[in-house]
Amino acid sequence: MTQQLNTLMNELSDLLAPTMAKDHPNLPVVKEEGCYYYGLDGKTYLDFTSGIATANTGHRHPKVVEAIKKAADELMHGPSGVIMYESILKLAKELRTVLPAGLDCFFFANSGTEAIEGAIKLAKHVTRRPYVISFTGCFHGRSMGALSVTTSKAKYRKYLQPNGLTYQVPYASTEGCPKGMDPGRYAADKLEKDLTSLFKHQVTPEEVACMIVEPVLGEGGYIVPPAAWLKKMREICSLHGILLIFDEVQTGFGRTGEWFAAQTFGVTPDIMAIAKGIASGLPLSATVASKELMKQWPLGSHGTTFGGNPIACSAGLATLEVLKEEKLVENSNKMGAYAREKLLGLKGRHAIVGSIRSIGLMIGIEILDPPTGGPNGEGVISILNKCLEKGVLFYLCGNEGEVIRMIPPLTVSQNQIDEGIAVLEEAIAEYEAERLPGRKLQNV
Repeated sequence: MTQQLNTLMNELSDLLAPTMAKDHPNLPVVKEEGCYYYGLDGKTYLDFTSGIATANTGHRHPKVVEAIKKAADELMHGPSGVIMYESILKLAKELRTVLPAGLDCFFFANSGTEAIEGAIKLAKHVTRRPYVISFTGCFHGRSMGALSVTTSKAKYRKYLQPNGLTYQVPYASTEGCPKGMDPGRYAADKLEKDLTSLFKHQVTPEEVACMIVEPVLGEGGYIVPPAAWLKKMREICSLHGILLIFDEVQTGFGRTGEWFAAQTFGVTPDIMAIAKGIASGLPLSATVASKELMKQWPLGSHGTTFGGNPIACSAGLATLEVLKEEKLVENSNKMGAYAREKLLGLKGRHAIVGSIRSIGLMIGIEILDPPTGGPNGEGVISILNKCLEKGVLFYLCGNEGEVIRMIPPLTVSQNQIDEGIAVLEEAIAEYEAERLPGRKLQNV
């Protein structure tokens, strides 16, 4: 088995670009089901990554698998527009039942990045304005248009000179909030000041087509902003005729405890980009807006060959059915609250655990450097590797990789959360014992 593993990994290194094949943890698997991966090494791994917030219905949900098989017996490929087919029309109708009111017209594509590209293009086409405002720390994709608004890590932009038609302002922060002041109001006031300064010194609001934001910061560190911050953003955009784009690629389909973060925070954008959890792992995404906006996007101004694939749309329909029938959005809320309480207890027992950042089953666990109290990316990797050895798969995020991502399928049970967090605490205790002289392993 060891020889087989080594051969596989060597072949991957030869055949796949390192930028694709060298991510953490390079776990060779042969099967997935529910909340589990089954490794080539014969071990079972509890998955707290969901394919990076994609397998919201769990891996290979039987209803989704059956829908894929049935669809493949009828149609393999569109392309939509050249032909039309039932699954894409049904999916659009069903999505309208779970999206915020007014977001009722769709351009289907293949990935989150494509949905972002579509959103920015639509905003510029409709407004006839050249500039885009994004927020420092957000991740929107790595194609050139999406990269121009992605600032979670400088390395993504290195040597690429994304176009200069974007401006960035800070993401929500309550750090420095005066004692006794509401943190939400503080963050909202700071946003207003930041944008007032931007409009005064760098770009007039009349030139700005859109603001694009992750309503919960994802790859940049799982930061949950105050609702007041997003509401202030909506207010400023409306005042100046600037279209507001929510990147809900990661936050959608129940991840935040509601169908979308827009509903969690009570803020409706003009345009939304959705993907990941939409089809339980099949390539599918959508740029979503009102019919009034979409009808200003004429034939040929945007297009796709593979977007809205009939099999992927069938998987999307089955995904929505499962999310509704099994009340997985509600489970996300319930299990997310349960996990947060468990993690706050863990934080109280371990000095290296910083903030617990969570909303629904989108959970970040900050790991600190023992001597300095600063970010500890090295510690995160060590802890993740220890968890993997014990059979639980987590992922990482943050500008310096200092945050552990806990994003299990929305089907996760209380027992599975207990198991995963127990393993995480064992790994943290072992790491602390290695790094902090004289510290004894706790009974965890």
